Amino acid sequence: MNQTAASKPAVERRVALVTGGIGGLGTEICRQLARARREVVAVDLAARSERVAVFREEVADFDGSIRFEPADVSDFDSCRQLIARVEQQHGSVDILVNAAGITRDASLRKMSPQQWHELMRVNLDGVFNMCRNVVDGMTERGFGRIVNISSVNGQTGQFGQTNYSAAKAGVHGFSMALARETARKGVTVNTVSPGYCDTPMVAAISAEIRAQIIADIPVGRLGAPADIARAVKFLAADDAGYITGANLPVNGGYFMSF
Repeated sequence: MNQTAASKPAVERRVALVTGGIGGLGTEICRQLARARREVVAVDLAARSERVAVFREEVADFDGSIRFEPADVSDFDSCRQLIARVEQQHGSVDILVNAAGITRDASLRKMSPQQWHELMRVNLDGVFNMCRNVVDGMTERGFGRIVNISSVNGQTGQFGQTNYSAAKAGVHGFSMALARETARKGVTVNTVSPGYCDTPMVAAISAEIRAQIIADIPVGRLGAPADIARAVKFLAADDAGYITGANLPVNGGYFMSF
């Protein structure tokens, strides 16, 4: 006798928090997690009011399972207050996706201390600020999924991105260390390293350089946000508990390694 849908175990209703949640990758990550029956909270700066309004229209068909909360991931107290609000309104945070990120490109000879520190505060400090404020609760409850968005450029380096490449490499180093600290507590910590994707950040690159990038990608195209979001959903699943400290490259073959 075939197992019926009614006899299958119900999917646990869990709260997922996605930083950078209204960005090109973040929005699709929110959608994918919502389709997996997660209660999703998208986090971004309140100052991006026009983009927040567009985001709410984009996710309106999810019947309220995707909500927006403002916070500045570069500020520890803002993150602490965010987690307190989310837990009060929606319940404990079971899944954290750190997708917030910025670029401040310049060759090192021309890079200002401000360009370095601004990027580090968002791309690397933001991961610490968010993880530090959820990890106690996750370990106490015996369940957690943390997925940190790194980058292929954290693996290969990129001209004009010493700050970005250093931060993204640091994200995976952080993830491996935290994975060791939490592995016996039911909490997994992994990274996803996207390659070049069809997002506003890549669209800002000149057409000539973008064409060269695509020519260097073995599959012959830019990634879609859904390509990245599916990888995040996989690592955030309840039954992904035996994968931790891993980096999942999603780059179309742009960079391959063991």
